[in-house]
Formats: sequence, C-alpha cells, structure tokens
Amino acid sequence: MSAARLPKKLYERELARLQAQLVDMQAWVQTTGARVVVIFEGRDAAGKGSTIKRVSEYLNPRVSRIVALPTPTDREKSQWYFQRYIAHLPAAGEIVLMDRSWYNRAGVERVMGYCTEAEYQRFLHQAPLFERMLVEDGILLLKYWFSVSDVEQEARFRSRASDPMRRWKLSPNDVLSITKWEDYSRAKDAMLVHTDIPEAPWYEVDNEDKRRGRINMIHHLLERIPWQPVPHETVEIPARPASRGYERPPRSADAMVPDYAATLER
Repeated sequence: MSAARLPKKLYERELARLQAQLVDMQAWVQTTGARVVVIFEGRDAAGKGSTIKRVSEYLNPRVSRIVALPTPTDREKSQWYFQRYIAHLPAAGEIVLMDRSWYNRAGVERVMGYCTEAEYQRFLHQAPLFERMLVEDGILLLKYWFSVSDVEQEARFRSRASDPMRRWKLSPNDVLSITKWEDYSRAKDAMLVHTDIPEAPWYEVDNEDKRRGRINMIHHLLERIPWQPVPHETVEIPARPASRGYERPPRSADAMVPDYAATLER
C-alpha cells in the first residue's frame, strides 16, 4: 500500500533542492563527457511524462533532451528493431531522457498484437545483449518502471477526459489498457524476468502519489550517477558603455504586438 500523500510545501522545497542538484549533475556530464540514458516506462497514466518534465525543467536542452518517438514508419518497421533508437543515443556530454523506449515491444506491442510472437521472443533475447553493449561502451543506462494501481489509473484517465488541456494525452490504446490490465501485468512480469540484468537493472517507482514518486525517482537518479560537483566559471557582467549617440527609431514604425494584457487590467 502506498504511503500518504506528500505535503505540497515539503514536496516543492525538496523538488527545488533536487532540481538544483540535477543542474550540477548536468555540468559534471558536460565536463567529463559522460553519456547518460534514462528510460521511463510504465502503464498509461502512470506519471512518466510529468516526472520527465520535472527532471528536465531546468536542464540545458542542448545537453539534455527528451526522446519520445512516434509510431514507426513502414520503412522503420522493415529495419532491425533497435535501429531507430540508436540514432537518439547520446554523444559525449549528453543526457537522453526516453519517454518510452525499445520496451514498447515488450508492452503495448505485445499486448495489442502489434508484433508477432517471433518478433516478441527475439526482442526478449536481444534486449539484454543490446543493453550490455551500451553499458560496455560506457553509457550510463538507468531504467525506471512507474507503477500505479488500477483504481488510480482509471481516476487519472477520467481526469484527463474532462480536462481540455490534457485530453490529447488520452488515446484509444490508453482506454483499452483498462480492459487489458491483467494482460499488461503479465507482459510486465515477463519483461522483467528477461531484461532485469545486473548491468542494467530495473528500478520500480511507486507513483500512486505523483509528488512522492517524483521525489523518490529524482533522488535515486542522483544517487546512481557517479557525479561530483564541478567548479563553476564566474561570469563577470561588464559595465554598460556610455552612449555614442544612437537614437532608436520611433516605435510607431514598428509592428508592435497589441497590448492584450492591458485589457485584463480594466
């Protein structure tokens, strides 16, 4: 059973502290040339996306990027299954946050019948081999599974359905996941048996309470990556030089955006 909901003020204070450490960790990645891949997997509405948002919120997008691949094209379907993911792996000094990953084959593709039995079995055999190669080459690979109960998942679906800002998150496959809860459970169990390897173990996040889950996941990430604080270069803000006679053209000549905000103040 999940612990009680984390108080908002405590959550916000600790999240800010951890996000500051993520920025320091990013500086270490840049300085050392480390390569980091973090995989976010779990059931639909398990809170993967909102956690990724908090992890990446203050990171430099030139260094840390989110990879969320769409449905493969016909050409990609004809390739080796892992091929389209390889192009998104990090170079030196980069962090990649994968919002779902090659584990689509072990989850939604398996349950919804989007792959054959042979393709599924081949994936279970090849995924550990593929990940061992990544780790042997020096990539820091972390895999997180976000868990949520069937009751909480349904509640989140209903919340999305009634929220015009988040309706886009609700797809036909998401709704079907309610009716296929046990199928997804069996698929997850089989996936863990075959792919929870010493070189790249799975870490499960209890995300029944999103605040608690985010804090626990980010803290664990910072513990697992062997980063150290690096010296920050001091940036000197120069004094503004004296004017040399420049005169700005009249603003009436500019195509200014109308002051819509002023209408809110009336």
